[in-house]
Amino acid sequence: MKNRGMKKEPGISCIEVNGAVHEFTTGIQAHAQFGEIDDMLREMLCKLEAAGYKPDTSVVLLNIEEKEREKSLKYHSEKIAMAFGLINTAPSTPIRIVKNLRVCDDCHTATKLLSKIYKRTIIVRDRIRFHHFSEGSCSCGDYW
Repeated sequence: MKNRGMKKEPGISCIEVNGAVHEFTTGIQAHAQFGEIDDMLREMLCKLEAAGYKPDTSVVLLNIEEKEREKSLKYHSEKIAMAFGLINTAPSTPIRIVKNLRVCDDCHTATKLLSKIYKRTIIVRDRIRFHHFSEGSCSCGDYW
Protein backbone atom coordinates (compact mmCIF):
# COMPACT_ATOMS: atom_id res chain seq x y z
CA MET A 1 0.00 0.00 0.00
CA LYS A 2 2.80 2.38 0.92
CA ASN A 3 4.54 1.86 -2.44
CA ARG A 4 1.33 2.71 -4.28
CA GLY A 5 0.72 5.84 -2.20
CA MET A 6 -2.38 4.36 -0.60
CA LYS A 7 -3.38 5.13 2.99
CA LYS A 8 -5.85 3.50 5.33
CA GLU A 9 -8.82 5.71 6.05
CA PRO A 10 -8.73 6.82 9.72
CA GLY A 11 -11.62 5.83 11.97
CA ILE A 12 -13.90 8.79 12.70
CA SER A 13 -16.92 8.76 15.00
CA CYS A 14 -19.37 11.61 15.49
CA ILE A 15 -21.81 12.20 18.31
CA GLU A 16 -24.29 15.04 18.74
CA VAL A 17 -24.67 16.41 22.25
CA ASN A 18 -26.72 19.51 23.09
CA GLY A 19 -27.01 20.52 19.44
CA ALA A 20 -23.27 20.36 18.73
CA VAL A 21 -21.57 17.61 16.72
CA HIS A 22 -18.33 16.30 18.21
CA GLU A 23 -15.95 14.36 15.98
CA PHE A 24 -13.38 11.92 17.30
CA THR A 25 -10.64 10.11 15.44
CA THR A 26 -8.86 6.97 16.53
CA GLY A 27 -6.02 7.72 18.90
CA ILE A 28 -5.25 10.31 21.52
CA GLN A 29 -7.29 13.46 21.07
CA ALA A 30 -6.90 17.19 21.34
CA HIS A 31 -10.34 17.86 22.83
CA ALA A 32 -11.25 20.32 25.59
CA GLN A 33 -12.68 17.45 27.69
CA PHE A 34 -10.07 14.84 26.90
CA GLY A 35 -8.94 14.53 30.53
CA GLU A 36 -12.49 13.60 31.53
CA ILE A 37 -12.88 11.38 28.47
CA ASP A 38 -9.66 9.52 29.29
CA ASP A 39 -10.86 9.01 32.89
CA MET A 40 -14.17 7.65 31.57
CA LEU A 41 -12.32 5.34 29.15
CA ARG A 42 -10.37 3.94 32.12
CA GLU A 43 -13.59 3.48 34.08
CA MET A 44 -15.24 1.78 31.11
CA LEU A 45 -12.28 -0.60 30.72
CA CYS A 46 -12.32 -1.50 34.43
CA LYS A 47 -16.06 -2.24 34.31
CA LEU A 48 -15.65 -4.20 31.08
CA GLU A 49 -12.87 -6.34 32.57
CA ALA A 50 -14.97 -6.94 35.70
CA ALA A 51 -17.75 -8.19 33.38
CA GLY A 52 -15.34 -10.67 31.74
CA TYR A 53 -14.26 -8.64 28.69
CA LYS A 54 -10.97 -9.59 27.07
CA PRO A 55 -9.63 -7.26 24.35
CA ASP A 56 -9.61 -8.87 20.90
CA THR A 57 -6.19 -7.72 19.76
CA SER A 58 -6.44 -9.72 16.53
CA VAL A 59 -8.25 -6.71 14.99
CA VAL A 60 -5.16 -4.50 15.47
CA LEU A 61 -3.23 -4.66 12.23
CA LEU A 62 -0.13 -2.93 13.53
CA ASN A 63 3.07 -4.86 14.23
CA ILE A 64 3.35 -3.86 17.91
CA GLU A 65 3.57 -5.57 21.31
CA GLU A 66 0.42 -7.06 22.88
CA LYS A 67 0.10 -4.33 25.56
CA GLU A 68 0.34 -1.64 22.88
CA ARG A 69 -2.36 -3.45 20.87
CA GLU A 70 -4.66 -3.35 23.91
CA LYS A 71 -3.91 0.33 24.40
CA SER A 72 -4.70 1.11 20.76
CA LEU A 73 -8.09 -0.65 21.12
CA LYS A 74 -8.91 1.59 24.07
CA TYR A 75 -8.64 4.62 21.78
CA HIS A 76 -10.87 3.50 18.91
CA SER A 77 -13.00 6.43 17.85
CA GLU A 78 -16.35 4.91 18.82
CA LYS A 79 -15.13 4.14 22.35
CA ILE A 80 -13.98 7.74 22.70
CA ALA A 81 -17.36 8.97 21.42
CA MET A 82 -19.17 6.63 23.85
CA ALA A 83 -17.11 7.94 26.77
CA PHE A 84 -17.96 11.50 25.72
CA GLY A 85 -21.64 10.57 25.50
CA LEU A 86 -21.64 8.92 28.93
CA ILE A 87 -20.11 12.05 30.44
CA ASN A 88 -22.31 14.60 28.69
CA THR A 89 -25.78 13.04 28.45
CA ALA A 90 -28.43 12.15 31.01
CA PRO A 91 -28.46 8.49 32.15
CA SER A 92 -31.71 7.68 30.35
CA THR A 93 -30.68 9.28 27.05
CA PRO A 94 -29.69 6.97 24.17
CA ILE A 95 -26.19 7.50 22.84
CA ARG A 96 -26.11 7.87 19.05
CA ILE A 97 -22.85 7.55 17.16
CA VAL A 98 -22.12 7.72 13.44
CA LYS A 99 -18.92 6.04 12.24
CA ASN A 100 -17.24 6.17 8.83
CA LEU A 101 -15.90 2.59 8.96
CA ARG A 102 -17.33 -0.76 9.99
CA VAL A 103 -17.36 -1.49 13.71
CA CYS A 104 -14.53 -3.89 14.59
CA ASP A 105 -15.20 -7.13 16.48
CA ASP A 106 -13.64 -5.79 19.68
CA CYS A 107 -15.71 -2.58 19.72
CA HIS A 108 -18.88 -4.53 18.91
CA THR A 109 -18.30 -6.85 21.88
CA ALA A 110 -17.36 -3.97 24.18
CA THR A 111 -20.40 -1.91 23.17
CA LYS A 112 -22.75 -4.81 23.88
CA LEU A 113 -21.31 -5.09 27.39
CA LEU A 114 -21.29 -1.32 27.94
CA SER A 115 -24.98 -1.11 27.05
CA LYS A 116 -25.66 -3.59 29.84
CA ILE A 117 -23.19 -2.13 32.36
CA TYR A 118 -24.41 1.47 31.99
CA LYS A 119 -28.05 0.50 31.26
CA ARG A 120 -27.99 2.63 28.12
CA THR A 121 -29.23 2.20 24.59
CA ILE A 122 -26.31 2.81 22.25
CA ILE A 123 -26.98 3.22 18.54
CA VAL A 124 -24.02 3.05 16.19
CA ARG A 125 -24.38 3.71 12.48
CA ASP A 126 -21.35 2.26 10.78
CA ARG A 127 -20.53 2.09 7.08
CA ILE A 128 -22.87 -0.88 6.55
CA ARG A 129 -25.79 -0.72 9.02
CA PHE A 130 -27.34 0.52 12.23
CA HIS A 131 -26.45 -1.38 15.40
CA HIS A 132 -28.89 -0.95 18.29
CA PHE A 133 -27.13 -2.09 21.47
CA SER A 134 -29.34 -2.64 24.50
CA GLU A 135 -29.06 -4.79 27.63
CA GLY A 136 -25.98 -6.58 26.34
CA SER A 137 -27.14 -7.50 22.85
CA CYS A 138 -27.14 -6.00 19.37
CA SER A 139 -29.91 -5.80 16.81
CA CYS A 140 -27.63 -7.35 14.16
CA GLY A 141 -27.53 -10.62 16.09
CA ASP A 142 -23.72 -10.48 15.90
CA TYR A 143 -23.87 -10.81 12.14
CA TRP A 144 -22.57 -7.81 10.31
